[in-house]
Amino acid sequence: MKALYSTQATASAGRNGNVATDDGKLSLALSYPKEMGGSGEATNPEQLFAAGYSACFSNALLHVAREGKLALTQAPVTATVGIGVREEGGFGLSVALTVELELPQEQAVALVRKAHLVCPYSNAVRNNIDVALTVNGESI
Repeated sequence: MKALYSTQATASAGRNGNVATDDGKLSLALSYPKEMGGSGEATNPEQLFAAGYSACFSNALLHVAREGKLALTQAPVTATVGIGVREEGGFGLSVALTVELELPQEQAVALVRKAHLVCPYSNAVRNNIDVALTVNGESI
């Protein structure tokens, strides 16, 4: 694959440190969430992943709509990311994407399924993290 864009971020001390991009546009304190015994006073990697995945999937929806000549200007996506202990050991993630589209349901479902094949985040986690998809209140 030829990269169209690359970026770098460096974390200083894991979940209780800081993370920053090489261009200085992002610099955030990190902390464990309260649910994992932390202070919950700063963001965490799961929130960052949820933000990135929701933005990327929303854009994939708009891209696929544009290719299909659909006049779609909004594609709200909420990503819910969970972390837990895997049966095999170590930790794993869960992801649920909730999409709301102002389209007939059959068309909305087809668009989400196609976007799930196009989105780089979906392609990166496929066969590793189960991603639950919900469109306009319907699980697909």
